[in-house]
Amino acid sequence: MASGWAGDSAVQEQIESTVQDAVDRARGALPQGGESLHYCDECGEPIPKARRAAIPGVRLCIVCQQKEDERQKIFSGYNRRGSKDSQLR
Repeated sequence: MASGWAGDSAVQEQIESTVQDAVDRARGALPQGGESLHYCDECGEPIPKARRAAIPGVRLCIVCQQKEDERQKIFSGYNRRGSKDSQLR
């Protein structure tokens, strides 16, 4: 049940918005197909043939991809719209 100025569906809309942001961010991070690199864009190490075949358009080796994934986790809980409580502070 919503209270204050928010409508009854405000909480659900906020949840859906947060989930959609996460989905958009994840889709944006996927390789866009095309030819995979033979050497990592970051460190220059060879990218295994099996990885290139499994992920079309891959640009990073496994180690560098893991580092990138960890870096992306920092932003995973961020909601740019903010909650009503944070806007009232």
